[in-house]
Amino acid sequence: SEAKPPKEETPKGLSPVKAKKTPSPADAERRKLRPGSGGEKPPEEPPFTYQLKAVPLKFVKEMKDIVLTEAESVGSSAIFEVLISPSTAITSWMKDGSNIRESPKHKFIADGKDRKLHIIDVQLSDAGEYTCVLRLGNKEKTSTAKLIVEGIP
Repeated sequence: SEAKPPKEETPKGLSPVKAKKTPSPADAERRKLRPGSGGEKPPEEPPFTYQLKAVPLKFVKEMKDIVLTEAESVGSSAIFEVLISPSTAITSWMKDGSNIRESPKHKFIADGKDRKLHIIDVQLSDAGEYTCVLRLGNKEKTSTAKLIVEGIP
């Protein structure tokens, strides 16, 4: 018989507390929804949808031909530069259709959207067609320019 009173008391004791508490968090939630997440979400969403549509893979600045005379070029360096978008795209470099590996001769510089191929100590044999290959997912773009080393007449 002793166990009965506490059991009866608990629902009685709880219900007023519940009754008091329930409206306030709900009101707070409702209040939160309107100015808070309701207000914050719309600005958040457009940039995302916008970003997906509006980031075409592209060269903002294409490579330019570099012309050096043999006299100037030997021992100096040539730098091919491109500006790409978006900066998450992967660039690789080719010379006359074959991939260039980074070496003491060829340095690859990637700084955000700025990508450079640095050809160190240019020789006549470095003349040729250089291509920057830009990849993002399954898309690919290329930009090509020539390194021309002119012999001395």
